[in-house]
Amino acid sequence: MGSSFPAPLRLTLALLWQLGLSAAIQWLGLMVNGSRVAWNETQHCKILDGLVPDQVQLCRRNLELMHSIVRAAKETKGVCQKTFSDMRWNCSSIEYAPSFSPDLMKGKGSSARSSGISILCLGTGLQDLSEIATDLKSKYLAAIKVTHRHMGTRKQLVPKELDIRPVREAELVYLVSSPDYCTKDSKLGSLGTQDRQCNKTSVGSDSCNLMCCGRGYNAYTESVVERCQCKYHWCCYVICKKCQRTVERYVCK
Repeated sequence: MGSSFPAPLRLTLALLWQLGLSAAIQWLGLMVNGSRVAWNETQHCKILDGLVPDQVQLCRRNLELMHSIVRAAKETKGVCQKTFSDMRWNCSSIEYAPSFSPDLMKGKGSSARSSGISILCLGTGLQDLSEIATDLKSKYLAAIKVTHRHMGTRKQLVPKELDIRPVREAELVYLVSSPDYCTKDSKLGSLGTQDRQCNKTSVGSDSCNLMCCGRGYNAYTESVVERCQCKYHWCCYVICKKCQRTVERYVCK
């Protein structure tokens, strides 16, 4: 499937990775106020908080790309939150950009890192953003815990467990295990799962048992209005009625 991003942005994404992952995430800060900037003068690159000096320089050299980068930051926020909506860590801390909490800045499970991400984008051409998110979520769930170990005269990242095979280039790795994200802890970047919606019938990560961390859940009813009894009329339109039904929802205690 082709990319939803314009060609200039695909080229720029290749440049962004040269800044390193810790700096690259700062681009997401543009989703907050980036749309208010005209991006037609180089001085605009310094008026928003969060960008590191290398990013400011890249902005000055590529002003014509900044509107696309702002749009990409907004789309990334939405796709990240949708992709992880069924998990305890649900990308909600991205709302604080450009002041990121520890869950997005440190090498923990929730911010697992990979040198292969740029290869994914550059080697095959940039995929649709939702496809990239799905691929990264799969890698996130299979991330390998690593540690620094001397290999001859060099220090390298190797799997923490000795019986695990060497890490492959496109795999995600992390140094510190993530918290369980069950309770709120601002120092760890955890918002907790109280009042999060859960699925009573699921056995996956969105189940009330897992999402609520064993604390139980509350049920409530909600009226929703949906399109119904739709009929196709020649030619060529569809007329639907609006139907109201009551659904039961569940939220964590």
